[in-house]
Amino acid sequence: MSAPNVILPIMFLILVLTSLTVHFAILINTTWFGDFFQGSAGEFAAAPAAADAMAAAPMEEAAPAADAAEAAPAR
Repeated sequence: MSAPNVILPIMFLILVLTSLTVHFAILINTTWFGDFFQGSAGEFAAAPAAADAMAAAPMEEAAPAADAAEAAPAR
C-alpha cells in the first residue's frame, strides 16, 4: 500500500490536469467563453431589458381567482 505522501500529490495532479482539460475543451469549442474572459458583454447587455419587458407584461395565462363560495369549505 502506498503512503499518503505519494497518493495525495498524484490525486492533486490528476485533479489539476482534469480541470485544465475541461476548461481548454470549453475554450476551444465555444465562442462565448473567450469573449467572457476578454470582458466583452456584447449581446448579453440586452438581457436585462428583455427581462424587464417580460416582467411588465400582463399575465394572461394565470388561473382566474376562485370565488369565495368555491374557496370556502362546505359545512
